[in-house]
Amino acid sequence: MTDLLRPRAAAVGVKAAVLSPASTPDAAKIERGLEALRNLGFLPVEAPHMLTRGPLYFAGTTEQRLLDLHAAFADDTVRVLFATRGGYGANYLLEELDMDVLGDHPKPLFGYSDLTALQVTLLDTLNLPAFHGPMVSPDFAREDGVHLPSLLAALSGEPYKVGKAEGLRLLKAGVDAQPVRGILYGGCLSILLALLGTAFEPQTENKLLFLEDVGTKPYQIDRMLWQLKQAEKLDGVKGIIFGEMLDCTSPGARPELLEEVILNALDDFDGPIGIGLRSGHVSRANVTLTFGVQAEFSATLDPELRMLEPAVAR
Repeated sequence: MTDLLRPRAAAVGVKAAVLSPASTPDAAKIERGLEALRNLGFLPVEAPHMLTRGPLYFAGTTEQRLLDLHAAFADDTVRVLFATRGGYGANYLLEELDMDVLGDHPKPLFGYSDLTALQVTLLDTLNLPAFHGPMVSPDFAREDGVHLPSLLAALSGEPYKVGKAEGLRLLKAGVDAQPVRGILYGGCLSILLALLGTAFEPQTENKLLFLEDVGTKPYQIDRMLWQLKQAEKLDGVKGIIFGEMLDCTSPGARPELLEEVILNALDDFDGPIGIGLRSGHVSRANVTLTFGVQAEFSATLDPELRMLEPAVAR
């Protein structure tokens, strides 16, 4: 078992703070998402600046967004936090995070996209597991936007696995046919790259890596993978699983170009490579992954990613 700062297990029926650590969400989508949370049995609590517009594209000033985040963690009646959306701006919170407050009141924080910056910082600093999963506006607000089995299993601490039904396909077998194990880690590829060279540089080395993105052309994925290698961030990585990679195409290019680019960029990578797992930017049924836990990737023709330990204290 890894030495994680595990939040208490939660289930439907608990209070869930809904907040906007980055950009302002669409109010109509938020209302639909809140209704979906209520229908599932959650009791959503709206953060004061959840719908604040500005400055610029932010949901309030850095101070306002930090206030909402710290208050949601400090409130012992709140058991789980859901971000409304990503966008841009979570990086501005990192320097002023009150690690004492966050560490004394660990909670599951659900998000992806721009929230990757916040999630991996809390994981690397506090060993607080990251819940890479659905957000209110893009996922709960639409039908079939949330993969409920993984969401509920992650919150309750029940063992679970994802595989072919969740989009996962084998792209390349590793040099060793045995399943690979490691600490699951990752998030939005472009956000992880943006943190390189900063005080919040992601600690991807020796991990089982999940990478996803949206609307990024294959040559841009190639460039980012090259940069990860040059920054020695793939050193010791056990295996790599890519997400659905929604709209990661070039106009007029053949559909298989992205996979060819990944295989070419990682031609000297010895571990297994999977692709297609619907977590993060997805077309439907957003899967929850728990970063920071031991996981196992079985790289067969029917691949599976299995969580080997809970991210919560049961």
